[in-house]
Parts: sequence; C-alpha cells; structure tokens
Amino acid sequence: MSSSGITQWLDEARNGDRAALDRVLQALYHELHAMAKRQLGTGDEHTLDATVLVHEAYLKLVGQAHTQFADRAGFFSYAASAMRSVVVDHARARVALKRGGGQTVQRVADLPEHVDGGLKLDEDLLSLDTALNLLSELDPQLARIVELRYFAGLSEPQVAELVARSERSVRRDWQKARMFLLHSLQGGDGA
Repeated sequence: MSSSGITQWLDEARNGDRAALDRVLQALYHELHAMAKRQLGTGDEHTLDATVLVHEAYLKLVGQAHTQFADRAGFFSYAASAMRSVVVDHARARVALKRGGGQTVQRVADLPEHVDGGLKLDEDLLSLDTALNLLSELDPQLARIVELRYFAGLSEPQVAELVARSERSVRRDWQKARMFLLHSLQGGDGA
C-alpha cells in the first residue's frame, strides 16, 4: 500500500470514517504485528503474544471517540502508545496476581539499549512506565522517541523516518531520554 493511500485513509478517519481506520489497520497489520513481536521477544515468561497485543492495541485505537492521526508517523506513534498501554496493563495484572495486589518495586539497575529479548512484564516495566510519564511531562518529544524505540521496537533509522528527523538527532534524543529514565529509575528526582 502506498504512503499516499494510507494518508488519504487517515484523512478520512480523521473526519469520522471508521471504515477508513479499519482499512489503515488492515494495510499496516503486518507492520504492527512485527512491532509487537519485537516488543515481546520470545521470552517464555510472557502470557501476552504479538497477535493479542496488536488486537488489544486495535481496540484502544478504535475505542477512542476522537482518535485522529495527522499522518503515518502519527498513526505509528499512537499505535506505539496503545501497545505500551496494553503491555503496562498486562504487567500490572501480572504483578498484582504475583504479589497479591501489593506495592511494586520502584528501582531498577539498568535500562537496556535494545530490547531484542523482549520486554519483561514485571515491576521494572511498571517503574519504567512511571518514569516515562514524568519524561512526557517534561519533554513529550523525548517520550515519543522512547515509545517508538523501546515499546514499538523500531530502529533509529525507522524512527528518524517516522518523525522526519535525522538519525543523529534521534540517537541524541534517545540517549538523553535514556539518561533521564535511568536517573529516575535509580531513585533520582527526575531532574
């Protein structure tokens, strides 16, 4: 599917045409599924699989009354955010079940450069979500880079293309975001 066709459907969806959004999702399903697979990896500790993640994210996408996407990049940003939400909700449920609804750990030692092994659905992911919310309040652009790199599993070149910036800028933002998140996760004040 051409990028212009998807953009046209996104325009139609922005004007309230749910069928157009369905066409976008159908056309981009394989890309969304690949994002989900990269995110979840192949770890045996997961009870959430890529297909379920895509379907849950889809429900979040169509469940929003006023969901609008300016372009393909906006769509993928929103999809990455929806997938993050699904994964975090799943992690919360797992932790609550495991801990009997107790408090989650608020510290981790490391935020990996890549998530080739998939996200671990545990307390660390919940702490990362909290830190990412703080980052989003301070710098939404950095938070968006994290969602696309870490939660959607996109490479720096893919993110650069989506956000229409240079790979170098994306790499610099990714490093700044990682430093902020590491500081926050290690008990810093987030500044």
